[in-house]
Amino acid sequence: MAEFVPQTLPLQSSTEIAPGISQVIGRAAIRALYGELAFYPKPGLVSPVDNGAHSDMTMATFMRSLFSLRTYFPAITSAGAAGAEFPVLRDLGIEAERRMMAATGGINTHRGAIFNLGLLAASAGRHAAEGLRLDANSICLAIPAFWGRAILGATPAQPHSNGLKATANHGGPGAREEAAAGYPVLRMVALPALRQARTRGHGEDACLAETFFAILAVLNDTNILHRAGRDGLDFVQRESRAWLDRGGAGHPSWFTSAVRLHRAFCDRRISPGGAADLLSCTLFLDGLEALADRQGVQ
Repeated sequence: MAEFVPQTLPLQSSTEIAPGISQVIGRAAIRALYGELAFYPKPGLVSPVDNGAHSDMTMATFMRSLFSLRTYFPAITSAGAAGAEFPVLRDLGIEAERRMMAATGGINTHRGAIFNLGLLAASAGRHAAEGLRLDANSICLAIPAFWGRAILGATPAQPHSNGLKATANHGGPGAREEAAAGYPVLRMVALPALRQARTRGHGEDACLAETFFAILAVLNDTNILHRAGRDGLDFVQRESRAWLDRGGAGHPSWFTSAVRLHRAFCDRRISPGGAADLLSCTLFLDGLEALADRQGVQ
């Protein structure tokens, strides 16, 4: 994964932020999405090595999508800083989806990231405008305080989406519920897993693998439910827990066993897109905290 390049965040104590801050936070979001895309092995997903469980998308498809989103994240950061209500954020997301679909020829590469990373960027913008530290837990927990009720009450932009069908058929929380709860999987599972792996001295790819499998082990991933049903999700969670229990990234054969699971997921057409979204969000939040610490700002 490319190194996160430090930049200055000149925070202000008003409900407006300097244009450069929204650009910095927006670039952090794109960088996080690229970090997730470039990482391998992550079972079932597109990477520079192969197309995972997908026959309709490649890394090039994702790169076109990333390019289409380059103005979205600064815009939603600025909207969050200005105290925008959820309908404003939702409209920005809908427009970003339109540009994404145009760039990919109608292939959904980043709908989940537009929602999740968009909300986190908006919350980060609000924190920056109020002079608050860019703390991962605080950024997550601010979302239900600012927009939680509206998130759950809003009419879905895609009322017949695969994710909503999956939760209707199989139960459990989806992306909206995770956001409205302040992203407990990010706060309680993903970020601790990433940081603990780093304290054990693992390489960055090993740390990302540890984080990804920790997410897979607990997330009610609606992408998996849609493509493989409850049996598929049970398989993913069981195998992910087993990988972690064997030592995870600390096991000498962590890479080989992760590649083996990648092939097993592909054989079953399992694509854990929800887990990929949360891995991107993890990288985004971790990057913002590191940036703030390096610059000695809030």
